[in-house]
Amino acid sequence: MNEIANKQTKVIDLGLINYQEAWDYQTGLFNEILAIKKSGDLPTPNYLLFCEHRHVYTLGKTGDKKNLLVNEDQLKKIDASYYQTNRGGDITYHGPGQLVVYPVLDLENFFTDIHRYMRSLEEAVIQTLETFNIQAGRLQGITGVWIDPLNAQKARKICALGVKTSRWVTLHGLALNVNTNLDYFNNIIPCAIDDKAVTSMQKELAKAQDIKKVGDVLLEKLYSVFEMENTKDEEGH
Repeated sequence: MNEIANKQTKVIDLGLINYQEAWDYQTGLFNEILAIKKSGDLPTPNYLLFCEHRHVYTLGKTGDKKNLLVNEDQLKKIDASYYQTNRGGDITYHGPGQLVVYPVLDLENFFTDIHRYMRSLEEAVIQTLETFNIQAGRLQGITGVWIDPLNAQKARKICALGVKTSRWVTLHGLALNVNTNLDYFNNIIPCAIDDKAVTSMQKELAKAQDIKKVGDVLLEKLYSVFEMENTKDEEGH
């Protein structure tokens, strides 16, 4: 941990934003933190970016493009784009009604353990879902948050995670299906898992949810799990 640890975390709500624009934005913050660390001019800042994306499929750096089941012409017909990214994991979908959170954190301000970081993100989502009376958990050996994880036939993913880290600084993050159009997942093999379904809060609760309210609860849980401190200049939320 940094000798001058800073747990203050600025929240920025990017709203509905194109994937490339959000990727560029978080990369700028990521590079800013790396530059501060390189200069030795501590403390370093931390950010939580909240957004929704227009229809897009993203592939992790070790993923297989064969898990994208549509071609460029078909992507145009469904008004979707495709990006190969520098995060971990395989292919996933982002779109309206899905709550995406990009934590751009210097983990040396919190803890230097990537496994713990991933489990902490999952924990914040699990606690958020519990607030909405959805019981969720982890599927052994597979990253993400699942409904009925102990039932092989019924297990279904509600939140995907994929991150990149460099010098303990994080990039990319999590995507929680709130009111997501799940039909878009039919065009991929989500996270390269072909025998498990995908779900959403709307599907589980049989009614659309207030995504702003879900975001507020998730923010509260992230602050709690990571023991973050508020900043006075939050944007949105």
